[in-house]
Amino acid sequence: MEAVIEGLRGFFDLTEEEKREFEGKNLLDPIRCGTSFNTSLEKVFFWRDFLKILLNPDHEFQFPYKPAGFREVSLDYCKRIREVARELLKAISMSLGLEPCYIEKATNLESDLQVFAANLYPPCPQPELAMGLPPHSDHGLLTLLVQNGIGGLQTQHNGNWVNVNAIPNSFLVNTADQLEILSNGKYKSNVHRAVVNSKATRMSLGIANGPSLETMIKPAPELESKEQPAAYIGMTYKGYLELQQVNQLDGKSCLDRVRAFN
Repeated sequence: MEAVIEGLRGFFDLTEEEKREFEGKNLLDPIRCGTSFNTSLEKVFFWRDFLKILLNPDHEFQFPYKPAGFREVSLDYCKRIREVARELLKAISMSLGLEPCYIEKATNLESDLQVFAANLYPPCPQPELAMGLPPHSDHGLLTLLVQNGIGGLQTQHNGNWVNVNAIPNSFLVNTADQLEILSNGKYKSNVHRAVVNSKATRMSLGIANGPSLETMIKPAPELESKEQPAAYIGMTYKGYLELQQVNQLDGKSCLDRVRAFN
């Protein structure tokens, strides 16, 4: 964990010219980085730098080659996270009364998509006017998050925002939208946000573990009944990502668009 966080620190310390080399524009570009310091928004602007990388075992891994050693450390980290996520999904399958490998097979995890999503939140002179990330749920199955020890993550509980402590050497596991769909609502995706502060730089790294892009995700038939019919419309994971891209990031606004009963 510490090695990958240090690698991220080195990446974000690169010059703007060096980082521009990895500035992909499109949703499914393998590498994208940039900033969302945007003072043109009316009420709040987003105060962060980000690095996003798509990882798929069916294709050659692409990763920034700067700083030295960052690529190797990060790829090894993602491989280990994939293994942890699969074990968690086996346990979730069994908790639903399904075979241990049910979710793995239903989502085609042999060709899964991982999203390496790193964020840097510098000290903000007016944190009350800014936001790191707006309230949202994650798009995949499970997201495993680590932080650099600086708090700023909040989760929604009973309509209130609750601080999530940054516990050293630990993962925070967020259940995400594809798991809510597949479980027919028995597991709920978690709504969370990132707030900023005026004193310390916060870094976070979330690895979103999702289905393969072309896999149709819909409620498991075994979890449907006359009393609990399918609550969501089936859609490929790629289609869901594209829907999220054109939808305002606001709570579960994307998931709400695929509910069978609105």
